Amino acid sequence: MYSHDVDYKIIGDDIQLVEIELDPSESVIAEAGTMMYMEQEIDFQTKMGDGSNPNEGLFDKLFKGAGRLISGESLFLTHFTNRGFSKSHVAFAAPYPGTIVPIELSQFNGQITVQRDAFLCAAMGTKVSIVFNRKLGAGFFSGEGFILQRIEGDGRAFIHAGGTVVEKVLNGETLRVDTGCVVGFTSGIDFDIQQAGGLKSMVFGGEGMFLATLRGHGKVWLQSMPISKLVRELSSMGGNQRKETGGFLNQFLQD
Repeated sequence: MYSHDVDYKIIGDDIQLVEIELDPSESVIAEAGTMMYMEQEIDFQTKMGDGSNPNEGLFDKLFKGAGRLISGESLFLTHFTNRGFSKSHVAFAAPYPGTIVPIELSQFNGQITVQRDAFLCAAMGTKVSIVFNRKLGAGFFSGEGFILQRIEGDGRAFIHAGGTVVEKVLNGETLRVDTGCVVGFTSGIDFDIQQAGGLKSMVFGGEGMFLATLRGHGKVWLQSMPISKLVRELSSMGGNQRKETGGFLNQFLQD
């Protein structure tokens, strides 16, 4: 099944949304809960599966859905279709601040691999599936990079990244990256997770116990502020504030 091409407009700077223009009877798929607004001609249905294979059986859908549940994603995807007789619009916003990146899958051999929370929406006919990193132990301990999503098709897909996006093109080189900062990569890139140096560096270096290693030929997308790092920093700030408040109250009571 061929993917439809979609016209779009990305709105905003640091906290972006993408508005997609649908022709009559044209559809787009999206992660559940990402829709921001839609015009009255747009109809939506929540379905188990991406619709890339109309003849797919219930067992296959359940099997793929189980993989999405394991990854922490919703069991369902939402399908939005223009039921009117003129162009209509639907918009999607990412769940946290960052950048929306449009990807022409046909330019990358019809396939990219992204972190499990990176997929936002795509043209109808795009296949979205779960893949597991072969480095089981490192994936569990690193917290990221074990469960990935593969996006396949010949149309346009949209992924979301936290903070600023950096694109790197590798021509046989090796790139070592904080595991949470990898957004996605093309099929010519080998992705692995390895220990970050010796024991001293792992414990006291502040860069985490594992690093993602990317090598090969293709493109890599990186993000400056993954959601895991944002949550960690906010939790740390909250903990420090509670300590300061507690110290002030103890001093007040002593006085």
